[in-house]
Amino acid sequence: MDKTLLILAAGMGSRYGGNKQVDGMGPHGEMLFEYSVYDALQAGFTKVVFIIKRDFEPLIRHMVGDALSSRIKVEYVYQEFESLPAWYRKPGGRVKPFGTVHAMLCAKDVIHEPFAVINADDYYGRAPYGIIGDHMETLPKGKHACMVGYYLKNTVSENGHVTRGVCATTADGKLKSVTETYKIMPFPDGTIRDTNANPDGVVLDPNSLVSMNMFGFTPWIFDVAQKRFEQFLTSLSPEELKAEYVLPVLVDEAMHEDGLTVDMLTTDAAWFGVTYKEDKPFVQQQLQTMHAQGDYPQKLF
Repeated sequence: MDKTLLILAAGMGSRYGGNKQVDGMGPHGEMLFEYSVYDALQAGFTKVVFIIKRDFEPLIRHMVGDALSSRIKVEYVYQEFESLPAWYRKPGGRVKPFGTVHAMLCAKDVIHEPFAVINADDYYGRAPYGIIGDHMETLPKGKHACMVGYYLKNTVSENGHVTRGVCATTADGKLKSVTETYKIMPFPDGTIRDTNANPDGVVLDPNSLVSMNMFGFTPWIFDVAQKRFEQFLTSLSPEELKAEYVLPVLVDEAMHEDGLTVDMLTTDAAWFGVTYKEDKPFVQQQLQTMHAQGDYPQKLF
């Protein structure tokens, strides 16, 4: 069975201050998603789809795509305003993409098999690709999905706040809800707090499971995503220039209103990523260490 890895690499990186998806992080200038592709290949994935800005394609082809194409199937699709529904009129001042659901929908014509979704600017660890890849082989067709949940304490940044989908599960290991939670950050006393409502924050359980946008879907998700994304666009006022429709919100709505069942998979892997420029030195150090101790070869591809 084909297993596809869908990499979301078209975001703007507003908090990072640049195109973090294609910024060199590894000791030889590797982009962070190259490690995801390498780990996915080891886990048996057979196809990779890059969701990118059109301007990124030459760089990605040169850095990794051409080398990959001799080993697995590679597709490129573009998240641009031209891919919005024909009836929608984008506000003139809108420059921000419409979120990860729109990004995923851009790939609907090239994916007809079970697929995993990841962010390009996150390092997920090697084990989760085996976990989600193996589980995708058991997913029934239709209204079924899976998600790798990370422990909140393993996903925060010391350099600012992050957004996480905080999860609740049922006793039999199903995802019950996922709540997109903004401005989560660690405090000097060791707690992790949601500071969206007030600066002192609400203390969160460090062992709660959160979404890092590592989902496993069947193609069934595309029709539901299209319907709900169009509803989202309809609800936007012309003055709203930054609102996005994101995967955790889609999954939560699809569970409660469309009959989607999501198996919750867990990992104790430590996430790291580049939400802020200040995150980059830590990421570079971690990758350098992993190369030095043999976790990754000198040249990935």
